[in-house]
Amino acid sequence: MAKNRQLLLWALPLAAALIVPWLMEDQGYGIRVLTLVLLFAAMGQSWNIVGGLANQISLGHAAFFGLGAYTSTLLLMRYGISPWLGIVAAMAVAAVAGALLSLPTMRLRGHYFALATLAFGEVLRAIANTWASVTGGPVGVSIPFSEGLAQMQFKSSIPYYYLMLGAAVITSVVFALISHSRLGYRLRAVKANPQAAEVIGVDTARTRILAAVISAALMGACGTLYAQFIYFFDPDTVFSLVGVSVRVALICIIGGVGTVAGPLIGALVIIPLEEVFNDWLSGHTAGVSQLAFGLILIAIILIEPRGLSALWTRLRNLTRGQHA
Repeated sequence: MAKNRQLLLWALPLAAALIVPWLMEDQGYGIRVLTLVLLFAAMGQSWNIVGGLANQISLGHAAFFGLGAYTSTLLLMRYGISPWLGIVAAMAVAAVAGALLSLPTMRLRGHYFALATLAFGEVLRAIANTWASVTGGPVGVSIPFSEGLAQMQFKSSIPYYYLMLGAAVITSVVFALISHSRLGYRLRAVKANPQAAEVIGVDTARTRILAAVISAALMGACGTLYAQFIYFFDPDTVFSLVGVSVRVALICIIGGVGTVAGPLIGALVIIPLEEVFNDWLSGHTAGVSQLAFGLILIAIILIEPRGLSALWTRLRNLTRGQHA
């Protein structure tokens, strides 16, 4: 009975997400914002595997995102390889990068791990900016438009919306499966006490590397989807510390780290809020919109440090207690 209720709880939002584009009057800007919400929700779920289950706060996931964007785009522009195949290559390249990053950092914890991942992302951004013959350097890369499903390019934003919805669903399912698998229990053991986990037979190094590889591969796939959606990007955009790495971590923290719903809720709050504040306050004194946005996020964290998903659970329990 409880399982059926839980399935229904997820089926209703999914059904609503499927019909939302056809209920909106503004199918341009509005759909574009919702598409970004779903993309960042998928990116958040990717980060959540490492940051939520293993408690390894990564500030370098932009590295995998950027590698995914460049890999599929270069394959498309230089060899005519469809992004549908390019996304596989992007996942492979990002997964290898995730493994290489994990080898020297798997023994690090806390702010040491965060700083190491931050440095990795910044190094790749610097390489992309200087290696102009491959990446286009600071000028960036423009993807030629050729409408068609095979090229993953569409005139309308609605097909992209459903692509991102599929990405959000797949990454959420992957996270849920990992969370309830042996890998998930091992990650929680490593999160709680690495030394104790080693004593009971958990290979902590292998566990962390496997989680990092899966997380990086999913992030690489998101990079491909972003490139096909935007058509133009540069190293400072896709390897951005604030725009990608910090934002993805913040989405999970605001929504609820280590939960399936957390990145979905966080993205649904943060991305539209950013758009609203930029629209309302961008014409005022410089920085006012970012200040107002930051104050709201601080208030959310102070009210419920575990995120909005935990706040919802707390309110629901209080309501039940009043009716009991």
